[in-house]
Amino acid sequence: MRAAWVASVHNLNFPSSAGLSAEAQQAEIRRIVSTAAASGLNTLMVQVRPEGDALYRSRIEPWSRFVSGTQGVDPGYDPLATFIAEGRAQGIAIHAWINPYRAATSSKVARARNHVTNTMPGAVRRVGSMLWMDPGDPAVRQHVVRVVQDIVSRYDVAGVVIDDYFYPYPGSGIPRGTFPDDATFAKYGKGQSRGDWRRNNVHSLVRDLSGVVSGGGRRFGVSPFGIWRPNVPPGVEAQLDQVMEIYSDPLVWMREGWIDYLSPQLYWADAGPQSYSALLQWWRSPQANPRGVPIIPSIAADRVGGSHKWPASEIARQLELEKKIGPRRGNTAGFILWSMGPVMRDLKGVREVIRSSR
Repeated sequence: MRAAWVASVHNLNFPSSAGLSAEAQQAEIRRIVSTAAASGLNTLMVQVRPEGDALYRSRIEPWSRFVSGTQGVDPGYDPLATFIAEGRAQGIAIHAWINPYRAATSSKVARARNHVTNTMPGAVRRVGSMLWMDPGDPAVRQHVVRVVQDIVSRYDVAGVVIDDYFYPYPGSGIPRGTFPDDATFAKYGKGQSRGDWRRNNVHSLVRDLSGVVSGGGRRFGVSPFGIWRPNVPPGVEAQLDQVMEIYSDPLVWMREGWIDYLSPQLYWADAGPQSYSALLQWWRSPQANPRGVPIIPSIAADRVGGSHKWPASEIARQLELEKKIGPRRGNTAGFILWSMGPVMRDLKGVREVIRSSR
């Protein structure tokens, strides 16, 4: 897998702005797919559900405001179907990337009548300025599974991938461990500790999605935070403990065989306090990954620009390390670049770096 993320949230990668004409958006899709193919990529992870919405003709959720400008308004074409058709023509596999729990990036933005905040208001919680579907409510899991079942039953996607947003990350206005689920925990906790219960809620969704997606040639993957826990492996620094703070434990999913691949977000330079090579080696080790689930690292191509100012040689180094660090199961590894934006802009000649890594 030689892939890139195509983010629709906040119009990061596609479409370039909300409310463009159908023709302009379709032209953008053709450029994205053509650039991916010319750069030596073979897969795109297209974000089709950024906030309880849809970049495809959904029977369940409203059109995304990031395509039409207003949630629920038909953009006049089907972005996912167009990506699939263009991908098929140019040898690019399309995976549907969904955010499972985020209901709204901002509680202030108008939402459509058939949005989850209106159809399932009892399952939605306010967290800071966002709205979040409560992972502890069984109705939420059933809803997400239904959404994914609808996608795979009607679209010829090569797979489905979920990202790292499980319980919300702590941050400004979101103190650690403060997700507002007292009522849900009281109803469904059944004697578990709050932490164990929250982790089991996430486990259940991953397991259920695996049953819906896997098979028929499709692959189911998850892209979690890149460090399992602080000081694992020894010497790796992290301010976040994903197991204890966002209740994500990828080791369980790998050991249970629920996922076809894992793409930890290794968005750091090599040989630093979050060393890319040390982390990749640990994720691929028998200790962490006894089943040998393919580990396909996400790599921060965007850091060749902006405040990090990485040289393109850092991306070249990481792509080369990915091929050398084992164990790999046969040839079923690869990488996913965050994101397609730097590839489209060819920041510091990154396209040739990718082509040369084949």
